[in-house]
Amino acid sequence: MSQAAAADEALLEVVGTDGERLVSLPVAEGEGWCLEWNHSVEGFPVLDCYRHRDGRMVLVRSHLPDFAAGLDHIPGRGRQVSDGEGGYWIEAIDEPVPGNAYRLRVGSMRVDHRLVIDDTRISLSSLAENQRVTIRLSLPPNQ
Repeated sequence: MSQAAAADEALLEVVGTDGERLVSLPVAEGEGWCLEWNHSVEGFPVLDCYRHRDGRMVLVRSHLPDFAAGLDHIPGRGRQVSDGEGGYWIEAIDEPVPGNAYRLRVGSMRVDHRLVIDDTRISLSSLAENQRVTIRLSLPPNQ
């Protein structure tokens, strides 16, 4: 899946271990996206949300609908606020991702890792179920 990008826009890419680009989407400075998946035990959606900020991929917030296994707020890392529905957001994490990229072992369709950009959801599990991928923010050559 690919969309044309302007020469000055960064690209949010998902790349397989063989180097194949599975997803390539333009992401202008200041725009954001989330990685969403279903919690492996409880099944509810969890979100990690990023923003293209000053040429960096920055983790800005996470949504956790419950204090289920492995889901908790680390004191000193962002600010926990209620989502009004029994879950919570961790706001103001503001952690740059080293090298503008991270590796992810994509889960099964039950977990359904997906990219969320505006109203678009792209299932990474349907593209690379149980495989390792790299999610990266690739900058234009002039940055």
